Amino acid sequence: MNKLLTHIEGPDDLKKIKPEELPQLAKEIRDNLLQVISQTGGHLASNLGVVELTIALHYVFNSPKDKFVWDVGHQTYVHKLLTGRRDRFHTLRQYDGLCGFTKREESTHDHWNCGHGGTSISAALGFAKARDLKKEDHDVVAIIGDGSLTAGMAFEGLNHAGHIQNDMIVVLNDNEMSISPNVGGMSVHLSKILTGQVMIKIKKEIDDLLLSIPGIGKEISRYAHRIDEAIKGVFIPGRLFEDLGFRYVGPVDGHDINALIETFNSIRDLKGPTLLHVVTRKGKGYELAEEKADVWHGAKPFDIATGQFVKKKANPAYTSVFADALIELAREDEKIVGITAAMPDGTGMNKFGEVFPDRTFDVGMAEQHGVSFAGALSLEGFRPVAAIYSTFLQRAYDQVVHDICLMNIPVTFAMDRAGIVGEDGATHQGLYDIAFLRTLPNMVVMAPKDENELRHMLKTAIYHPGPAALRYPRGSGLGVKLDAKMQALEIGKGEVVKEGNDIAIFAYGHMVPPSEEVAAMLEENGISVAVINARFAKPIDQDLVSKYAGITDCFVTVEEHSLKGGFGSAVLETLQEEDIANVSVKCIGLGDIVLEHGAPGIQRKDLKLDPQGLYETILAHYEQVRGLPVSGNGKKVHSGNGKKPYLEDVKKGHLKIKQSVNG
Repeated sequence: MNKLLTHIEGPDDLKKIKPEELPQLAKEIRDNLLQVISQTGGHLASNLGVVELTIALHYVFNSPKDKFVWDVGHQTYVHKLLTGRRDRFHTLRQYDGLCGFTKREESTHDHWNCGHGGTSISAALGFAKARDLKKEDHDVVAIIGDGSLTAGMAFEGLNHAGHIQNDMIVVLNDNEMSISPNVGGMSVHLSKILTGQVMIKIKKEIDDLLLSIPGIGKEISRYAHRIDEAIKGVFIPGRLFEDLGFRYVGPVDGHDINALIETFNSIRDLKGPTLLHVVTRKGKGYELAEEKADVWHGAKPFDIATGQFVKKKANPAYTSVFADALIELAREDEKIVGITAAMPDGTGMNKFGEVFPDRTFDVGMAEQHGVSFAGALSLEGFRPVAAIYSTFLQRAYDQVVHDICLMNIPVTFAMDRAGIVGEDGATHQGLYDIAFLRTLPNMVVMAPKDENELRHMLKTAIYHPGPAALRYPRGSGLGVKLDAKMQALEIGKGEVVKEGNDIAIFAYGHMVPPSEEVAAMLEENGISVAVINARFAKPIDQDLVSKYAGITDCFVTVEEHSLKGGFGSAVLETLQEEDIANVSVKCIGLGDIVLEHGAPGIQRKDLKLDPQGLYETILAHYEQVRGLPVSGNGKKVHSGNGKKPYLEDVKKGHLKIKQSVNG
């Protein structure tokens, strides 16, 4: 029975709880986390590890007046429970439910939307500077994990904050180190002394006194500071942060609520930037998650008693097929190396690393570094494959442009999680990669229709003499039979899956199979439909576009990507370049929206990207082009195969291509 948690509707209720009751509250919160996440799935280990830390933050500070800026945002489930979202917590990551990350639109206690790591310190510094410019009075606290601290942006934020010296607190949640009883205890003791109000006042008075000595005061003061720094450098493992301009405090046991509350109370009024080093244990309170925190980082629904994940019978995932194919190719070519940016499990690179540990590189949460690192490896004769989620490759865009494409360096970008990703929501949707990559010189952009074609495309990309990007979706494949041997595909050539002469559907990537379903549905209405597996968004197969422009004047493009600059745009550009007019094009994809979290099946249905939705959209477009009414039973009233004059008769550059989009 959650006798304490059920009475908390916000931080003010938390403050009414007696300090000695807070450990019981922590236990209730952990029980609640287990109950909900075992049903919904989500980030378990990280949230179990920050229970006491989150309680202490809300117990001392006054949210939402005081601003908490959480890094990554997946460790904020406890924060949500304590800020008025307990009654909806069971909807976590579900369609129309609570987001799995911080979300400003969801609560006044969420000040920064975040699903990518390394942004919290920069954002917190911005809030702190704005507060001071507006002459307001509140605290700003950034909470960042040791994993996010590997992001280069985190150090940029630390460097700037240390330079401009605005009041702010950075909590470093370190869940990799364990506190040594001796060093940790001494460090906390020294930190209390060195940061205590009395000591700070004494040090300031002594410094003022030394500076007042004529002639030699400044030199004596500087010498005294060197002694102070030397002493702290010996006993406190935070010299790096001190050198960056921060006051370092800790390490503090992140599961000792009283120690955390005492420390937050002692540092909240300090001037300048302060870094508090808190050591926590991922998975705290659930033994299975403590033992294998990596497995329980992003948990699927599971049985609490046994720890067994609820497994649904499914075909092998695209990620797994990618990893197996990469291993197969690497057995034959010792120059193939794998790179991941802190996502070895998610990208399948962990499997590659088990076979080729010396040829596998996890660069940490540093996609920019990983891309440039890959470029230099390639120049030295290796064949690097950088497996990076579509959403995370955005973080390295300048390096893709500057360090890879402009030099035409052969690097393969394996973009997992392309398209709709589901429960992780807006910050993780892979909906922009076609647009931001196909504009780049020398870049080849491709996507497979199924997991078998993924294997062939991987070989194609690796042995292409320039940069190549390969996008594939999250989740299970179609269960198709895999060819025994991988073959390189011809760059820029699509595949005619089905012939037809009324409508030509150009489908990209994993939207090919649904397009085949739609074609069959339309055939039942007497409409002849061609289905083309485009394979490449750059270069587009101009021959196939021209061929079908000579057969039908009704084109449809289908992609699971933003329509702005996507595959459909590439087809329209091709029609313009070829001076092909009188072709009516319906581009189907996602409009100019932010797609939130939810089950992919539900979202595809809402977006009309499921077979039924595609059928309705394409049929309506066909009716408009032909001017053919459809009877109540869906059968076409008037015949018309839609055949057009030959291509020479329709190349009229002075006419505009008729087009429409569906988003």
